[in-house]
Amino acid sequence: MAEPTLDWTSDAGAKAAQRLRDDQIVWIATVRPDGQPHAVPVWFLWDGERATVFSKPDQKVRNLGQNPRATLHFNSTADGGDVVILEGQAELPDESAAQVLSSAYLEKYGEGIKFLGMTPETMTAEFHRVIRFRPAKVLGW
Repeated sequence: MAEPTLDWTSDAGAKAAQRLRDDQIVWIATVRPDGQPHAVPVWFLWDGERATVFSKPDQKVRNLGQNPRATLHFNSTADGGDVVILEGQAELPDESAAQVLSSAYLEKYGEGIKFLGMTPETMTAEFHRVIRFRPAKVLGW
């Protein structure tokens, strides 16, 4: 198992960088006020420093309002390999999803938005909260 550190040149860091560029889904784990972990799959866009997630004003947003610590977990292989976990902090900026929606996000998720029967406008109206996650540690094996 790799030592937890934010070193993009390590094997785990290089794997994390590739997954951040290529993967469609990541699991964000937050902590409920009672200490119970809460993990859900989300779409995200990586800008080289942080992942941006659009969300309904739901449990993960409430959790992050109380505790900004979070992790991002990528799906592993069926036999438990290719594990990538990012530990860090999330913020809830005052910007809305409509304000930060980018062409890169639409390029990545445009087909998924259509599949859900939505337009970019209806999607950002429903998933209007912005979560910005900045990793501090990367783990992988």
